[in-house]
Amino acid sequence: MNESLSPLNSSASPGSSEPTTFEGLPKALLHEHLDGGLRPATLLELARGRGLAVPTDDPDALAGWMHANANSASLARYLRGFALTVRAMASAEACERVAFEAAEDARLDGCVLAEFRIAPLLLEPFGLRGEAAVEALVAGLRRSRLPCGLIVCAIRTDAPEQTSRAAGLAARYAGRGVIGFDLAGAERGHPPAAHAAAFARARDAGLGLTCHAGEADAGSRVLEAAALGATRIGHGVHIMMGETPAQTAGWVDAARARGLHFEVCPSSNVHTGAFASLAAHPIRAMVEAGLSVSCSTDNRLMSSVTLSGELAAIHDQPGLSVAQLAGLMRSAIAASFMPAAVRDAALYAMRRWDEVSAAAA
Repeated sequence: MNESLSPLNSSASPGSSEPTTFEGLPKALLHEHLDGGLRPATLLELARGRGLAVPTDDPDALAGWMHANANSASLARYLRGFALTVRAMASAEACERVAFEAAEDARLDGCVLAEFRIAPLLLEPFGLRGEAAVEALVAGLRRSRLPCGLIVCAIRTDAPEQTSRAAGLAARYAGRGVIGFDLAGAERGHPPAAHAAAFARARDAGLGLTCHAGEADAGSRVLEAAALGATRIGHGVHIMMGETPAQTAGWVDAARARGLHFEVCPSSNVHTGAFASLAAHPIRAMVEAGLSVSCSTDNRLMSSVTLSGELAAIHDQPGLSVAQLAGLMRSAIAASFMPAAVRDAALYAMRRWDEVSAAAA
């Protein structure tokens, strides 16, 4: 039997002591920040090479330190860990290495398609031009056997001129490894509409558009991002948290009518304080409301997760079924910004997994 198509240990039920594992499920990863997913040993080596102060010389302890800082119930504090990772990555060689290792880690976790993102202009104050960063990142992704692409992020706390410049950088490499544009960063007080010019520039280049919205701010920001052309929403979980049931229903109906896809990162949402626990997370409610939803890792280093682990966690709490989790992966493939041939191959892997699982049942 092909190991990548091996059926799940699905004898365990949600909440049981016997875990269900998801390494064998073909997976699509849509939302992972490269500067939040470094291998701990790589981060330590890169930081040492640049003479950066690190809290510990042990990779496992460094991973624990990063996770403890992230698991603070604050998005603003969660983002502080990037001060170290961005500085450590600020060379072409480091960018290529980090991108390659991220793609390989996803492939070894059973992914058949992946999209990675970063804000390249964050590297410029530390000596690496945005263009050089993009070229190195794309080169690293291409070294992997995993079909994958790069999403260029702009940071919403920057001036519109800077976010438009990030969109222009993405547009310059459209069709050359860059597949999309995103608006990221601390959300509250920095609405998507302030960066309409950036979205227009990326849209005119034919790039896929996604936007962090409704993570730390109101669910209405999801629809604001959609009005700018975003077809996918990073997180978007507060669309389920209107002030009244009627408001929530209106938001959900509008998102469903637009065909919006939600890149949900459950553990990260708990760590940033959006929800108190995975049991309280609305991903199951989003699925049952008929929204197009997938599950991603956000920042593997900061949140100490893998995609297989995320699926196992939300199978346990809030109790999504194996069929629902497989549906999340199909939705991710359908919503991907990758070329049609890559999506078709990923869907074929899902069909083969269905056949193998049915035969093993």
